[in-house]
Amino acid sequence: MLGRIENRDDKLTMSYPASWWRNMWREGLPAGNGVLGASVFGGVQEETVLLNHAKLWHWGQRDELPDVSFTLAQTRKLMDERRYQEASWQLADALKERGYGTKLASRFPLAAIHLTMPSKIAFRGYSRELAMDSGEITVAWNDGDCRYKRTLFVSRADDCLVYTIEGEGGSGITGEIGLHLHPSDRWADTPEYKELESSVETGADETHTWYSATNDDGSDFGAVLRIVHEGGQTTGGDGVIHFIGANRVLVLVKVFTQGQRSEDWPRLKLELADLLRESETSAGTCAVYEHLLGRHVALHRPLYRSALLVLGDEDSDPRTNERLLLDAYEGEASETLIRKMWAYGRYLFLSGTSAAEEAEPFGLYGLWGGDYRLVWSHNMANENIQMMYWHAHVGGLSELVPSLFRYYESLMDDFRDNARKLYGCRGIYLPAGTTAGVGVPSQIVPVILNWTGAAGWLAQHYYEYAKFTEDTGFLQERALPFMREVLQFYKDFLVIDESGRYKLYPSVSPENTPLNYMPTGGKPLAHPMPTAINATMDIAILKELLRHLIEAVQAVGDTEKEAEEWQDMLDRLPAYRVNDEGAVSEWIHTDFEDRYAHRHLSHLYPVFPGHEVTRETDPTLFQAFETAVKKREIGAQAGWSLAHMSAIYARLGDGDASLECLDILSRASLLPNLFTLHNDWRGMGLSMNMATAPVQLDANLGWVNAIQEMLLQVSPGIVKLLPALPERLKRGKLTHWRFHTGKVSLEWDTGSGKFRAEITAERDTDTVVKLPDWVRTCTVAGEHILKSPLGERCYLIKMKRGDQPVIFEAEGC
Repeated sequence: MLGRIENRDDKLTMSYPASWWRNMWREGLPAGNGVLGASVFGGVQEETVLLNHAKLWHWGQRDELPDVSFTLAQTRKLMDERRYQEASWQLADALKERGYGTKLASRFPLAAIHLTMPSKIAFRGYSRELAMDSGEITVAWNDGDCRYKRTLFVSRADDCLVYTIEGEGGSGITGEIGLHLHPSDRWADTPEYKELESSVETGADETHTWYSATNDDGSDFGAVLRIVHEGGQTTGGDGVIHFIGANRVLVLVKVFTQGQRSEDWPRLKLELADLLRESETSAGTCAVYEHLLGRHVALHRPLYRSALLVLGDEDSDPRTNERLLLDAYEGEASETLIRKMWAYGRYLFLSGTSAAEEAEPFGLYGLWGGDYRLVWSHNMANENIQMMYWHAHVGGLSELVPSLFRYYESLMDDFRDNARKLYGCRGIYLPAGTTAGVGVPSQIVPVILNWTGAAGWLAQHYYEYAKFTEDTGFLQERALPFMREVLQFYKDFLVIDESGRYKLYPSVSPENTPLNYMPTGGKPLAHPMPTAINATMDIAILKELLRHLIEAVQAVGDTEKEAEEWQDMLDRLPAYRVNDEGAVSEWIHTDFEDRYAHRHLSHLYPVFPGHEVTRETDPTLFQAFETAVKKREIGAQAGWSLAHMSAIYARLGDGDASLECLDILSRASLLPNLFTLHNDWRGMGLSMNMATAPVQLDANLGWVNAIQEMLLQVSPGIVKLLPALPERLKRGKLTHWRFHTGKVSLEWDTGSGKFRAEITAERDTDTVVKLPDWVRTCTVAGEHILKSPLGERCYLIKMKRGDQPVIFEAEGC
């Protein structure tokens, strides 16, 4: 049995507070329980802890969607006449002409805890630290002969923020704390913000401070803060609590949304009193903190440790985030940074979403956005939200995925209405961008409206969840109904061409324009003409959907007649096209030329995130996909697309190219708190050029997936061990990574030739395990193992739950 990997260097340590001027929230350290998020800026004299809540959205506008389905015939007629530019705008213009103007809502900060503590002399010995294993954030410094420390976590058990302030030496802790509306640098003068600001009400006494504001729907949101101090004294007034000469201060905060302040303030005060009572206040603030922390860690830590990884030596690396990033900037990402980014992405995910009913899907800002109209804060289903969930199952975090399904299922009536009114089809049409309660189109441009693949792409997530959990109830009651509605749209939308093949149009390859429709001069446009015929991705999504439906109905014993119909549809889909340069083309139709200077990698879908084309099943086509990704230009990429490209190279078996993508990402789009950005903003040629650089945590989670793809690939019928191991990652160990029906633990040392893998079945298992190419000979222990015809290092394994693990072991190979 491989030994359990213990907690190893699971801390992010920083030498600086948040420092991005006027938007310091971008560099805050994050904590959260999946519903409530807190971001710690880390100031010594003036500290801000920003609070966010999953259910808090505002400034959206929902219009009644008019029926413009008549435009489909017009669009197709123009496309048949090759008037693509004109065809592209038919649907969008029809909506605009009817005054349709739905706007997506935005998440925004619920409140800010503002703490001030006077400094006696200049600080020394400053540090800001996140312990990912517990979710605690600590800010510490010396002020003369006193060592101050503030520690915070957001409780998964008690749904509150717990914050403690302590000092050793000196004359005690003095300061003031209160709850406020977080100021905005971008929207402060807008009527919407002024209206919000005018609704704020605060109050305080010697033990509580309270705060509330009114959202644009008329409901209140707010918070109550309770302070408990040892020694010294407190007074309250003007919305803040003053504490003087305390030995230790404990702060508890609970929040509310969609409520009424007159009712929620008293309720939260009682809840905080009950929490303190249960925690035995008489034992002292330290004991209360430890009690609450223990309750939280009991829920947090099993999620964080559901999959474990060591790279290189197991000794702790003392380098700060700033030093790790500078080293990566000057050369390449260290094993420490690579592993920390893997762990940190998982930490963000479990802190930013949960299994709770109140939880929302993980968003592009997690629960840590700091302004009132965040750039792209909606849920975007033409890449971003999918990327943020790719890692979940292999990493043992399947229990956090259902919030994704709850969210989209809550919008199904909108999706059905969209299909009927936009395209005259049954089934469902998902606009790429949605927010809570707004499932109708909001981005009235061809690049979004004319793309019909979002629902099909999300269907992949339904099916993968069903396979990893083997939840037949979910498969029958939720996955299959969703997949059938997706297919119903395609049945009505598809056209049979003169050759008897399906023709899918209008069709968009997000968010690209064919090269021969790019402007040759003048002002550059973001999406000049994206509307085409048979985009490779659209066909790939439909192929995958049909294959998954056939497998699903066979698994639950449904009618074979449907499976025959779906197979006939599969047979009518066009083959992928390979262009004159030997690359799979982004558009199957020959009217559209490939454009390589783009961030999206949509046409690589059959290789990743799909599993349709592999080296084992179709080596020639596989090579054409490899050529296609190599032709993508690095200077056109974004932070998230580098993470996506890394995963594709891993699927191709090129670990060095995969890791190089992450090296570039670490130089281009990482902040000191290790948040990922959409792009570099410094003109360094490592990504697309934009004047702003929005926070986008999809690349954080894409990094997690890319590392997992390098070390373990789980595909239908085959599990590949270390399939794309970069040359730099010579030694490592992973524990309890998942495949569909079991777990994998393994360790390796390419220098000495050591390799050991342990396969455990959690359910009936019938799969092929492929060993890495450098493992030439090994011993195999276990029953029911056969050599597979897929290759000399491939083994067919058949196991039942409870069987002894299968062990592969090699020394000096």
